[in-house]
Amino acid sequence: MVNVEKISVVKFDGTHLDETEDNAAVEFPLTIQLDGEEFATMVCSPDYLKELVLGFLASEGIIRSISQIESLNIDQDQGFAYVELKNKKIRNKHTVSKRFIGSCCGKSRQFYFQNDVLTAKTIGHHLQLSVQQCLNLMDELQNQSSLFRLTGGFHNAALGTTDKLLLSRTDIGRHNALDKIYGHCLEKRITLSDKVIVFSGRISSEIVLKVAKIGAGLLLSKSAPTSLALKLADDLGITTVGFIRNERLNIYTHPERIIKD
Repeated sequence: MVNVEKISVVKFDGTHLDETEDNAAVEFPLTIQLDGEEFATMVCSPDYLKELVLGFLASEGIIRSISQIESLNIDQDQGFAYVELKNKKIRNKHTVSKRFIGSCCGKSRQFYFQNDVLTAKTIGHHLQLSVQQCLNLMDELQNQSSLFRLTGGFHNAALGTTDKLLLSRTDIGRHNALDKIYGHCLEKRITLSDKVIVFSGRISSEIVLKVAKIGAGLLLSKSAPTSLALKLADDLGITTVGFIRNERLNIYTHPERIIKD
């Protein structure tokens, strides 16, 4: 399995120490070369790399659509993605300094307000979900989370309609999982006004900004939000629903999109 490898481990079961095998999530460094220059290195799970690169570049404000890409080639053996833009003079390209993008949360990713202003969209969609549909979509995501159950080391994100999930992506980085979703939407030119993002991780400000950039108006998560995330979600017109578990949920922002029946 490309995202998982076997490791040796000594486990204590409360009584004995035993040497055995276990499963570990694979960390894969991918360096993006943009128009011949090193742009960023991210640590990710080694699948759907084209989607990841497209979604990341869109999130950073480098591209708005796949039509702006001249070529995109992945050398997975060497860990490089080679991207050529049609317009070599895109003004956003040099406002994002070269940096290392870690797989963890928080300060491993820098917050670039200039690019966020250019790319985060205020959502005006009027799509509604019932409480039961929220619960059903989260159950469906959990049922698809086989890599998390195997290792405990993955985040899951999915794109859905009101009634079902259309696709899901897994990564060791929660932001990477969403970038893969974003990249798929760009590549397939998917309309987002009638779609929902379903997510396994904490709702941070970065996650809300990424959902706004994708263009979805509803974000469902089994985890908690941060206060800044909720302020941003309120400003950007995003309905955030958290702690979806055990037939319960919390609606934090724009509750008019969630109905009882």
